[in-house]
Amino acid sequence: MTYLDFIFRISGSLGLFLYGMKVMSDGIQHTAGSRLQRVLGFMTGNRGSAVLTGCAVTAIIQSSSATTVMVVSFVNAGLLTLTQAIGVIMGANIGTTVTGWIVSLVGFTLSISALALPAIGLGFVMRILKWKHRDLGEVILGFGLLFLGLDFLTQSMPKLSPEALSFIGSVSNRGFVSMLIGTGIGLLMTVITHSSSASTAIMLTMAHSSLIGYPMAAAMILGANIGTTIDAALASIGTKTAARQAALVHVLFNVLGTIWALICFQPLLWIVDWVTPGSVTGTGITTHLAMFHTIFNVLNTLLFFPFVKPFAALVTVLIKDRPETGASRAPCPYTLEYKSGSIQDTPEFNILQAEKEIRDMAGLVASMYGKIIAPFSFLQQDTDKEHAVASLLQDMEQQEQYADQMREELTRFLIECTRQQLSPESERKVSLLLRIVADLEEVSDECYRVGLLLERSVKKNLPFKQKETEALTPYMGMVEASLHFVQEHLGSSLSQEQLVYAQELEDKIDKSQNKLRKLGRKRIEAGQDVKTELLFIDLVRRIEQIGDYCYDISVALTL
Repeated sequence: MTYLDFIFRISGSLGLFLYGMKVMSDGIQHTAGSRLQRVLGFMTGNRGSAVLTGCAVTAIIQSSSATTVMVVSFVNAGLLTLTQAIGVIMGANIGTTVTGWIVSLVGFTLSISALALPAIGLGFVMRILKWKHRDLGEVILGFGLLFLGLDFLTQSMPKLSPEALSFIGSVSNRGFVSMLIGTGIGLLMTVITHSSSASTAIMLTMAHSSLIGYPMAAAMILGANIGTTIDAALASIGTKTAARQAALVHVLFNVLGTIWALICFQPLLWIVDWVTPGSVTGTGITTHLAMFHTIFNVLNTLLFFPFVKPFAALVTVLIKDRPETGASRAPCPYTLEYKSGSIQDTPEFNILQAEKEIRDMAGLVASMYGKIIAPFSFLQQDTDKEHAVASLLQDMEQQEQYADQMREELTRFLIECTRQQLSPESERKVSLLLRIVADLEEVSDECYRVGLLLERSVKKNLPFKQKETEALTPYMGMVEASLHFVQEHLGSSLSQEQLVYAQELEDKIDKSQNKLRKLGRKRIEAGQDVKTELLFIDLVRRIEQIGDYCYDISVALTL
């Protein structure tokens, strides 16, 4: 019964610690909000900025696993290149050391319960009040829960007799074998908890309680560094080649780093002892371990940083692009899977991925519109019009169906984002993105309907006159300009001047539509073929609808 009680106490304490970490992470994400969503532009800079971004993001969301899962998702979506991803992964390993410092500097030097309970009370009150600092209350609440869990974890550790301590010391001093055992234990603990931050906190607590010695705890930290790669590896299953390469980078980077650290284990400990003040006993051991974790990851990053490009070349050799088969070249169903970290969800960054996919959808729609402009020239020529328009319509139908799939998947994806705790600004953004997705899909429908009208013109032998097609050219050009304007500004907020430009463009389209419809009616009154002119008027109306949807998207981008 004693063992069962011990297991329950440890698991409950760890659960409270992890939950506090999640609440604190969510609060920080909500507080940072839009600033977190702007880091992607910084990520895509040089290698140095990528490292800094990975470090900062991981320090904020308190999980390198969540950061690397996010990176794999971004590489899979085309938001990051492999080289940029390597920099972010290096930075994530440095950022994850923040948890160790928080635990070592606060968790064992102050009265945790005296600090945790007031934080929980204050944070809870701030969280339930409907005021602008409620997200800050979530941060304080999470902070209190985290340290209350750590306090319970410390109290749950058994007190050992001098004989047991002597035995642990002898095991810890068996040289390279004990280092390998410690590394394996650290790896296993991290795979189980899916969080190197959590397993590191456990190791610091065990070391503080004299359950393990300094060298053994340091070796376990190295093992945790390998174990944290499991989430990125799992996230890469079934993804594109570049995403699987990014996951392999994380595995190789951490495994190779651990190998050289084990080879240079004693010199590494000497450096830590020289840099860190205090003895390796009591609370001092936790500070030494936090410094060991930091120095190891910083040195590992500095060691591999100059070789980012060769590293990228290596993984491209190890994981090659799959050769395309005839089936793979055919249009595939569009899917978009919601990705989250194993311990901390990152909904704010999933919104970034959704924005990138929406820009791709806008590119698809622009491609469809470009295809309906070209036929007006061949309809005036003596070519095989039926074959040409049939080929056009087949392409348009495939693209329209793909756009339908994109709308369904993106809608489902964005709704999944809303099930997480989002900041008010992010909730508003998701609502606008849902509206934009719907408008883009309507544009694809209108493009397909224009294609059907062109098919009808050919099959029913209702050709447009030269004068009508010449009048359509500038009109369609204005709608194309409106569509390209939307495509260019997706993912950003329009200024008042840009909205005025979109309004002026919409007004020009409306005026041109009225002129073209009057042209069609006058030709009917002049005795021209009624069916042809009605088809022309319907065509003008469909194209104007595309302009309306583009303007609606422009308005949404200013809200």
